[in-house]
Amino acid sequence: MTTDVKVPDIGDFKDVPVVTILVSVGDTVAKEDALIELESDKATLEVPSPYAGVIKEIKVSEGDKVSEGTMIMVIEESGSGDAPAQETKAEAPKAEAPKAAAPAAAPVTDAGFSKVHASPSVRAYARRVEVDLNKVNGSGRKGRILREDVEKALKTQIAPVAAGGGAVSGGMGIPPIPTVDFSKFGPVENVEMSRIKKISGPALHRSWLNIPHVTHNEEADITELDKYRKELDTQAKEEGYRVTLLSFLVKASVSALKKHWEFNSSIHPDGDKLIKKDFYNIGFAADTPNGLMVPVIKDADRKGIVEISKDLQELSKKARDGALKGPDMQGATFTISSLGGIGGTSFTPIVNAPEVAILGLTRSKMAPVWNGTEFVARNILPMSLSYDHRAVDGALAARFAAHLKYLLGDARRLML
Repeated sequence: MTTDVKVPDIGDFKDVPVVTILVSVGDTVAKEDALIELESDKATLEVPSPYAGVIKEIKVSEGDKVSEGTMIMVIEESGSGDAPAQETKAEAPKAEAPKAAAPAAAPVTDAGFSKVHASPSVRAYARRVEVDLNKVNGSGRKGRILREDVEKALKTQIAPVAAGGGAVSGGMGIPPIPTVDFSKFGPVENVEMSRIKKISGPALHRSWLNIPHVTHNEEADITELDKYRKELDTQAKEEGYRVTLLSFLVKASVSALKKHWEFNSSIHPDGDKLIKKDFYNIGFAADTPNGLMVPVIKDADRKGIVEISKDLQELSKKARDGALKGPDMQGATFTISSLGGIGGTSFTPIVNAPEVAILGLTRSKMAPVWNGTEFVARNILPMSLSYDHRAVDGALAARFAAHLKYLLGDARRLML
């Protein structure tokens, strides 16, 4: 029996480009094997096979745009949906070649790969990095071509960029950055950016070019708050979770957003209005082996410190494990980027458009503070608030930061 395979629910994403087709007609797949990869400016999404069987038809091509319900393949179902097919499970490519350094050549397609002994994932990887598998010697069993073989072939075809040849365009009338042949000065190596950096880079560049950024710096006294946090954390450890300072910052941010709604808005497409949002979803930057990701705590205004702490732990783990789905990273109204576990005294976080503000945190420090009669040691938290000056002016930013400072000065104020 043949069955149509359609794009499942992928949240709010629409018209998402197909970047990789991971299988070919005739391939045998197991249930949940990845069939195609979609890539938006916020996330990479895999569409899994809902059945075990054989691929009979592929209805999309790389570069096509799809949405929920788009038909992508026809599968002839097999009897069992749980038995994995031998050596056919497609794995998402972990890296790509630096295409800017590759010599000009005709696009590599799957048309000439029919007699090549390689898995669907290796075929997909070879297409993406433009390596002809017919010219690759396989080191696997019975001459099977492995990913390592493709990477080895790739290194032999990468040529150094000619000195003075070409330039990186800045766009929007910005003068380009000259291309330099660094190999003239010493040994060099092209190291592929992670997929997350490739996706987030253009989005950050777009935000930086389109938003008039201003950063307001403030310091909050968290001496008493941190004592209370440590008490909660001691209890939480016994239940298998942790209470970090970020939980309190999420709670305090919601209170400040309610008081100063402009920070919880977006600029209307016509440029003459603000879209006031009556929901509070807080994004937070999570450090992962592949780069920063921004999961979102939904309806943070309806949650207490314990529930927020559990959400932070669960979403952070999913981010590190590469298990975040599209909906996990959608719908943020305000973002917090914390470098507290690493260090620093201040920085300029880039607003995550279409949001209009982002709060940056660095490591708190003990510092002498004058109380009117003497200097006393207090735990001081540096805060960096970047905002879109079209939606927020300097006075409003100062009031927002001052309110955050007031709330963090006493944990009881967060309960109001």
